[in-house]
Amino acid sequence: MIELPRLYAIVDSVFFAAEEELVQFAKEIVAGGGTLLQYRNKSGNVREMLEQARELKKLFRVDVNAASRDQNPHPVAKNTTRVGHPSVRLIMNDRADLCVAAEFDGVHVGQEDLSPESVRGIIGPERWLGVSTHNPEQVYAADMTSADYLAIGPVFATSSKDKPDPVVGLEGVRRARGLTRKPLVAIGGITRANAASVIEAGADSVAVISDLLRNPRKSAEEFFRILR
Repeated sequence: MIELPRLYAIVDSVFFAAEEELVQFAKEIVAGGGTLLQYRNKSGNVREMLEQARELKKLFRVDVNAASRDQNPHPVAKNTTRVGHPSVRLIMNDRADLCVAAEFDGVHVGQEDLSPESVRGIIGPERWLGVSTHNPEQVYAADMTSADYLAIGPVFATSSKDKPDPVVGLEGVRRARGLTRKPLVAIGGITRANAASVIEAGADSVAVISDLLRNPRKSAEEFFRILR
């Protein structure tokens, strides 16, 4: 069973006017202690999504030749990459094909996307697979799949979706916790002011968008202090 960090940061392209801003936001989140980031782009075309995803991957790609350079200070440059953050995992929202193309670490799908087992067939057994749920029936069904973790929400009212599902509240988190032993991510309207109550209700991790946008490094650090 996988282990989720307390903070599950979502990098949503809708909040950034330029790719450079999106990439800088991701860098700040990781500088603040973040180790799990989901890239979300609901409006871009495939080319734009893949380009942005690959730029994010460049930030955190591990240099596989680091050890050899310790022994040889002048290695052949071919096939080298920048030293990255081996502990950072990148999750693609919705698109299993782009997850594989961008060499992401996993994919997160909703109720209207490909089925979890279809996605698993595309991404293979090693990458993480997350599934969104919004009621007990969906939690129960998702728990029977090969998903590595489930998300429940929206916990609170949120402006991050045009047509959000009904709010489940803290009681919805408690109910979901009782229906699955898989790691549970709570999402929807979660801020530093209410995050602790969500963890107390049974979530293993909180997915956050809006409350990380202003001063992302400091915000991430505060989330981790609150959620120890």
